[in-house]
Order: sequence, then structure tokens, then C-alpha cells
Amino acid sequence: MKVILLADVKNVGKKGEIVEVANGYANNFLIRNRKAVAYSKGSMNVLQRQKDDAAKAEEKAVAEATELKKTLEELVLTFPMKVGKEGKTFGSVSTKAMTEALAKQYGITVDKKKFVDTANLDETGLHKVRVELHKGVIAELNVRLTEE
Repeated sequence: MKVILLADVKNVGKKGEIVEVANGYANNFLIRNRKAVAYSKGSMNVLQRQKDDAAKAEEKAVAEATELKKTLEELVLTFPMKVGKEGKTFGSVSTKAMTEALAKQYGITVDKKKFVDTANLDETGLHKVRVELHKGVIAELNVRLTEE
């Protein structure tokens, strides 16, 4: 029996694939547990529409991430820090502090898990911190640590 998978099924296939399985397996497990629907022209049209909608949503997300990338690369976040005699700062700037500063100063929300460079910044000067806004869209945020 041909079915269209609605979810990934181990040893059978991935979501959206059309696979041939035994009638009993299809009826008693896949269709009953809503992991698949029987293959027909109607269900194929629904699947194609869902794929088209997903592609449009992906394009929109990439466009929004690209716009945000342009905005982030123009900004400079400045953090005044207390500095010791050797030029090292007392404390460091974490990704959480950077996300809070972006939200507070510019109204931009970025998840702290999106930061690629997760090391805390603890030296004065200008640092480039990479942020993955979307798969393949990486922005470089300028972060400046100054002496207080």
C-alpha cells in the first residue's frame, strides 16, 4: 500500500515521502497513529501545497534574517568595564548581556543560543561576535569593551 508519511518513521522514511508498505502496517500503525495518510491524488495535492507553503515561509525567513544581518552589522554595542593593571577586565561580557543590550538599546531580539562565538569577552577593544540568524545567514556583531 502506498502512503504519504506525515512524520519521520524509523526504517520507513522521512516526513513528506511516498513509501510502499504492507497493508496491515499502513492501516494498523501508520494511519491509526497519524504518521501517514493513504496515497491518492487529493492527498498528493495537499502535500504539494504544504511543500509550497513551507518553501515560501523559508524564503520569507531568509529575507528577514538577511535584513536583520544588515542592521546588526552596522551597530556597535559598547560595554564600559573596570580594568586592572594588565589590561584585563574585571568580569566579562556574556552572550546574555549582549542579547539584553540589543533588546534594551535597539529593540532587537536575538536568542542567546544563536551566538556562534560563545566565549565571554574579557579584554578591552573591538570584538567581532558571530550570530547565526538563520541557517546560512551569519551576522558579525561589533562589541566594544571600554575602560570605565
